[in-house]
Amino acid sequence: MSVADEFTLDFARPERIGLEEAIFCAGKSPEQIDAILEAAQARGASLLLTRLDPEKRDRLREAARLDYCPVSRTAVFGAAPRIAGPARVAVVAAGTSDVPVAREALRTLAYAGRAATLFADVGVAGLWRLTTRLDEIRAHPVVIVAAGMDAALPSVVGGLVAGAVIAVPTSVGYGVAAGGRAALDAVLASCAPGIAVVNIDNGYGAACAALRLLHAAGRLAEARER
Repeated sequence: MSVADEFTLDFARPERIGLEEAIFCAGKSPEQIDAILEAAQARGASLLLTRLDPEKRDRLREAARLDYCPVSRTAVFGAAPRIAGPARVAVVAAGTSDVPVAREALRTLAYAGRAATLFADVGVAGLWRLTTRLDEIRAHPVVIVAAGMDAALPSVVGGLVAGAVIAVPTSVGYGVAAGGRAALDAVLASCAPGIAVVNIDNGYGAACAALRLLHAAGRLAEARER
């Protein structure tokens, strides 16, 4: 069995659900990733790669052709769509330690051609940092909030903005933070109504949720124009 027999790329996903396929690189060998990139190149396709550690990236044959971000551990192979229009998604990071997850969301949105704005280090330990940026955040119809430790920020933002709020619990925190489980439980138990929650550290998933919301809003606007 060859390496090429170990994967099947879903090139029809955009037509089916409006989202491009992404390659989750954790657990994949450099040889498997190289074979995936070779298959994409043969079709003239681009790919978003997530959870690609720097050491593994350096072992890829196509490493030099990747647009790589070591902070988010994401890479783009091939040409990504040009980012167009105003930023409609705010990506809010409670602390600087949450930025890698926030940047994964930003890179995913950029790969889909969507502009987004990062608001970093605005956690509730210094609430003034959030309140001074609140009007800017409110200007975005979709808000992704990445927070670890007690993950209080998504609840606070959910009570202050009218847009859709997507919470991303992160694995940041000491001891009882339990690798993000405390943050996950906190956002699931939030008293702010209507917050959507994705898995721990899943900036990619949060961005995909945001894209689905934007696509739905776009289809609704088109229907109204008919």
